[in-house]
Amino acid sequence: MNVPFFTYLEATSLEEACALLREHSSDAKVLAGGTDLLVKMKHRRLVPTHVVNIKGVPGLDYIEHEPGKGLRIGALTSIESVKRSLTVRKKFPVLHQAAAYMATIAIRNRATLVGNICNGSPSAEAAPALIVLGAEARIVGPGSERVVAVEDFFTGPGCTVLEPGEIVAEILVPEPPAGSSAVYEKHSLRRMDVAMVGVAALVVPERGAGEGPAVCGDIKIALSAVAPTPMRAKNAESVLRGMAPTQALIAAAARAAAEESRPVTDIRGKAETRRSIVEQLTAQVLHQALRGAKLEVGSS
Repeated sequence: MNVPFFTYLEATSLEEACALLREHSSDAKVLAGGTDLLVKMKHRRLVPTHVVNIKGVPGLDYIEHEPGKGLRIGALTSIESVKRSLTVRKKFPVLHQAAAYMATIAIRNRATLVGNICNGSPSAEAAPALIVLGAEARIVGPGSERVVAVEDFFTGPGCTVLEPGEIVAEILVPEPPAGSSAVYEKHSLRRMDVAMVGVAALVVPERGAGEGPAVCGDIKIALSAVAPTPMRAKNAESVLRGMAPTQALIAAAARAAAEESRPVTDIRGKAETRRSIVEQLTAQVLHQALRGAKLEVGSS
């Protein structure tokens, strides 16, 4: 299956790439890894008149960590590079998990982490992990720059906040809170397949008043593939925030996550099945995150 006719353009700088994208407006697309773009073009789901290749832009393939500040991941950094990074694995394990669960090694070697977000898919593998970590996208445009939380980056299926002429230059991931633990899991027919449901949770422990037990000082739960965009399960978070965790509270939070999800029936599963998986997977991820944060779970 051939791709439709298009004009191929190469950029040698971010400024040039932004100018080309602005010149051709909504009819132009960025080519980085190409694993999503070229497939969509072959199936005529996208028919851009111009494709701007940014692979030749220097200085966009990096993973840099500054203690106390966090992680910077460049626009051309492959998902496999994120998976293999010892820094990511040690200090941002939830992001390592998300990268490790994506597709096959051949695809991970070409696909970029930034591209996974810019694709705007409701099932974006990296999104839940980045959302619970409080990550941001640094966006550059012709003569402008802005930073947007990954949580607010998605606006609908296949849609993001990016305006014509804008490119995500890098992902900024702050240092996780001291003592926190974050976990990502997904449900799919095969581990390499696109998620039917994805769940990430981050738990920050806090010592209770007086001699009381430690509690969830803060908690974030993010879901993918169960709404028009990756989403925070804020009702579920509120069940556990500030509380000493118990089996009953975890179950209640998992039910709340399922209730606020908005899955649809598609080729990967029925809506009611997905909602049930949200509940089960959220409970599983919460147990793992609480264990990692050394928070004891009460029996009642």
